[in-house]
Amino acid sequence: MNENSNKIKIKIITHEKVVFEENIDELYVKTTDGALGILPNHVPVVCALEIGVTRVVKDKQHIYITTMGGVLQFSENEATILTDIAECGDDIDLARANAAKERAQARLDAKNEKDDLLRAQFALSKAIARINAKNKNF
Repeated sequence: MNENSNKIKIKIITHEKVVFEENIDELYVKTTDGALGILPNHVPVVCALEIGVTRVVKDKQHIYITTMGGVLQFSENEATILTDIAECGDDIDLARANAAKERAQARLDAKNEKDDLLRAQFALSKAIARINAKNKNF
């Protein structure tokens, strides 16, 4: 258990590395059932995450991190997010994310095979999440 009952110890992990690990004040995620906010001493929860932006608040500073799906587990003021891809908003190349969004939108507009459409929708969702994280939108 996190000894400080006024903080949440969060760890965001991909297959490759720990992307973010801090003691924070608030956590906001986009789950498959909608948005979820977690404050210290929240009841335990496990939920699936959507592709989107995870927002943490530490000392009144908002930090935006893309989380490309995954799972959140929270218990006893410790939160763990396991995801395939995660990036801190400040590290995102906005021009590259906008170019990826445009490519994905063009593939969607072309209305090719169903598999191509699903890949294009996935690529578009990831690009939008990156753009939102960079622009500090939750």
